[in-house]
Amino acid sequence: AIFPAPASQTPRPPPAKRAGEMALYLLFESASGYALFHAHGIDEIGQSVDAVRSTVLDLKRFSKAVKLAGFTPFLSAVDALNQCNAISEGIMTDELRNFLELNLPKVKEGKKAKFRVGVMEPKVGSHITEATGIPCESNDYVQELLRAVRLHLDQFIDQLKPSDLEKAQLGLGHSYSRAKVKFNVNRVDNMVIQAIFLLDTLDKDVNSFSMRVREWYGWHFPELVKIVNDNYLYAKLAKFVVNKSDLSEKDIPALADLIGDEDKAKEIVEAAKASMGNNHVHNWYMLLSSCQGSLVYVIFFLFSGQDLSPVDLINVQQFAQRVMNLSEYRKNLYEYLVTKMNDIAPNLTSLIGEMVGARLISHAGSLSNLAKCPASTLQILGAEKALFRALKTRGNTPKYGLIFHSSFIGRASTKNKGRMARYLANKCSIASRIDCYSDMSSSIFGEKLREQVEERLDFYDKGVAPRKNLDVMKAAIEEGMTNTVSEEDKEKENGDTTAKKSKKKKSKSEADGDAMDLDKPANTAAAEEGTEKKKKKKKHKLEEPQDQEMAANVNGEQDETPKKKKKKNRDAAESVEPKTATEGKKKKKKSKTEADD
Repeated sequence: AIFPAPASQTPRPPPAKRAGEMALYLLFESASGYALFHAHGIDEIGQSVDAVRSTVLDLKRFSKAVKLAGFTPFLSAVDALNQCNAISEGIMTDELRNFLELNLPKVKEGKKAKFRVGVMEPKVGSHITEATGIPCESNDYVQELLRAVRLHLDQFIDQLKPSDLEKAQLGLGHSYSRAKVKFNVNRVDNMVIQAIFLLDTLDKDVNSFSMRVREWYGWHFPELVKIVNDNYLYAKLAKFVVNKSDLSEKDIPALADLIGDEDKAKEIVEAAKASMGNNHVHNWYMLLSSCQGSLVYVIFFLFSGQDLSPVDLINVQQFAQRVMNLSEYRKNLYEYLVTKMNDIAPNLTSLIGEMVGARLISHAGSLSNLAKCPASTLQILGAEKALFRALKTRGNTPKYGLIFHSSFIGRASTKNKGRMARYLANKCSIASRIDCYSDMSSSIFGEKLREQVEERLDFYDKGVAPRKNLDVMKAAIEEGMTNTVSEEDKEKENGDTTAKKSKKKKSKSEADGDAMDLDKPANTAAAEEGTEKKKKKKKHKLEEPQDQEMAANVNGEQDETPKKKKKKNRDAAESVEPKTATEGKKKKKKSKTEADD
């Protein structure tokens, strides 16, 4: 639907009426295909740019001056994207060349063309002229005509609907911009912005919920607040202990596993035994002696250590479980943020950390916006209120914004905090630009920039001269090149090892097949040798009686037994070897003739 079927091409227009006047053709590249128009009635429009602008909106007047000479649609969305990329780079494709040669008047060899082609892109026109010799031009007059063609394109092509043209333009625009920007799903900074916002809100929620758990469970076990300071551990213990009166020395190993400290586990058990609510008389005595008659303090702790009903303890336990789940989710979200920051901005992460880098990206709006910010803007990013207040009251402007949360600013002395913030903002600006505009994702530059910041701190404290920025960048580039070469070598080695393994497997399989094939001929050879041995034995048996017969015939002995043997031997010789049998007959005949003589 986006790319309609090719329209029937209209015949070539007749040559220009006036002698010596060159005909004007307009090449228009639309989202659906290439279109060629013949501007045969220029006199009706006018020869000036202002005249064309005044007649652009009038379709009847414009259609009399311009008519369609040919149209060829793109085959698919991929073909449209390839043609659009070629046009934007000033290259004439084979499809465009064939289209022009087919629809433009033919030029005889050795003669100049009596027409010219108007194009929107001058680079495309120069390439067409160099490749085919067709004269092209691109000026304000031609561009105004092509704008008018773009406005009324659906009226010139019958099979092209306005909705189809809009769909083709939308699809081609998205694919072209995506290819130019080189969109990468793994480098979407919007996920980092959402993650850091959610992390900040989770920190506030977990803190408020943890304080609510402490206050709620503190009515039952007030001593636990002083023993355990961590909110997550307190929620764990509130869920595990539930009722403090049930704690005993048997629970010390389990408490030690939860807390990681056996002394604290014993302290919790002892506090549960001596806690208020278990022994009111003992508590009265201890409170009056320790608080030195402070009646308000005594009454507060007396009523704060009250027992809770089972239903209340169940609600406290469920709420503590919710707080634990939120804390665990917060840890998982932080790990996700670390991985995303290493993928999106590895240099900025290695320089200033994941949290501060993510806050800078979220405050700027995106990594590209952060890369466009100068170092002076990045330095006070997050302190806009203080900046405008200082400008309004003509006071001192702030020295740092979100960068203040970096460890480098905290390590610097009071008088050097402003210098350190300015230097760190400079390095953060460099790191963000490298992360935004470089195709290779590595943290080498960030590590080198971090080393520079460390050297600057030493310079402020001890006076050690730091290295120059040019030397550091050269070292980073060399390390990056060596790392890429080593990675390529590793890939080649892995490929070679896999190839060797596959070759070994093939050789093993071939060897096994050869061994199987060799076993078969060996068996057959052994069988053949056995048959040959048997034949040889038979031959020897046959030859021995024949020799005996020859000797008997020569000596003139004529017995009955040799005759029987002769018959048997003849039968055996005829069945095994006919040649030996014939030779034996000849010899017998000779012996008989000799005996008769």
